[in-house]
Amino acid sequence: MARRLTQQDIARMAGVSQATVSLVLNNRKDGNVRIAAETRAQVLEVIRKTGYVANPIARRMRDRHNRILGVFTYEAVFPSTHANFYQSFLEGIEEQAEEVGCDLLLFTSAKATGERRRIFGDDSRVRLADGSLLLGRTVDRDDLTQLLAESIPYVSIGRRDDAGGPVPHVGADYRTAVRDLVDRAVALGHRGFAYVGSGGGAESSADRLRGFREAVAAHGVQGMHVETPQLDQLREAGVTAVLTEEVSDGAALVLAGRERGLSVPGDLAVLSLGAATRSAPDDDVALTGFRIPRREMGRRAVQALTEVLENGTTPQELLPCEFVEGSTLGAPRL
Repeated sequence: MARRLTQQDIARMAGVSQATVSLVLNNRKDGNVRIAAETRAQVLEVIRKTGYVANPIARRMRDRHNRILGVFTYEAVFPSTHANFYQSFLEGIEEQAEEVGCDLLLFTSAKATGERRRIFGDDSRVRLADGSLLLGRTVDRDDLTQLLAESIPYVSIGRRDDAGGPVPHVGADYRTAVRDLVDRAVALGHRGFAYVGSGGGAESSADRLRGFREAVAAHGVQGMHVETPQLDQLREAGVTAVLTEEVSDGAALVLAGRERGLSVPGDLAVLSLGAATRSAPDDDVALTGFRIPRREMGRRAVQALTEVLENGTTPQELLPCEFVEGSTLGAPRL
C-alpha cells in the first residue's frame, strides 16, 4: 500500500513551508503572518490534485471506513429520566464528531437483559459503526470482554477496570476532586466527616469513596461511610462535613438541616460530588462541590476513538473536575 501523504509532502510539492500548509489547512492566521492569495491557492491546488486529507480519522475513513461512529448507552437517554445526566456528554460527542467529519449512529435496538441493555445479541448492529462510544453509570463486563476479544474499536466514557485486558476510556478524576474537597474542609477546621452514597458498583462511585478514605486517612480525621443520609445519625456521630455522591441527597440534607434550625454550613457543611442522576428538591440550594467535565469528556472520547482507529492504541485518560464554590462549606461552629 502506498505511503500516506504528509503535510511535509504537500509543502514540498507546493514549494512552501510546512507551517504555511498548516495555516492553510486550518484556515487561520498566525500572529502577523499573512499568506498571499496566490500561495494559498497554490497549496489548495496541490491538496486537490493529491486528494490529501489532513485529519487522521477522516483520512482513515476515506480509505477504509464508513465515517460512522456509534454511541451505545446502557440506559435510555430520550426523554431524560436521569436529570439530564447524558445531555452534556452527547453535546461534546456531537461537536467533536462534526469537527472530524463523522456521522453518529445511536444504538437503540439492543434488547435489555433484566433492566439493562446489552451490546451483543442476535440483532446486534455494533459492527455497522467504525468504532463506538459507550455511555452508562455501569457497563456490562461481558460486553467489554467481547469487544476486546473481537477487536471491535471502542472507547468508554468513564473509567473502567480491566475486562480481559485494558479498557480504553476517558473519565473524570474523582479521587483527586474528592480529596480536594476534604482538604478544603479540613483547612477550615472540620474534623468529623461522612461519605453518603453507595461507594461501589460503578467505578465512578468506587473512585469517589477511595478518594474520601485516602483524604481522611492522610489528615487523621474521623471518616464514616453510610449509604443513605440520616441527619440524626450524622449529628450523633459528631459529623460536621458531609460529602454526598448524589446532588439530590446533598440538597435534601441541607433542607432537612434548615428545617431543624441548623445553620448550613455553620452546623453542617454539605458537599456534592457532582453526580445528578435523580431530580433534586425544587428549592434552590447552591451546593459546594465540583463539576464533572461531561462535555469535555464527550469531546475527548471522540478524539480517543480517533486514536484507537488510527493507531490501534488503548488511550486511558482522566480529566480534572472543576471546584464549585457554592454556599454550603464554611468553618464549623466551635
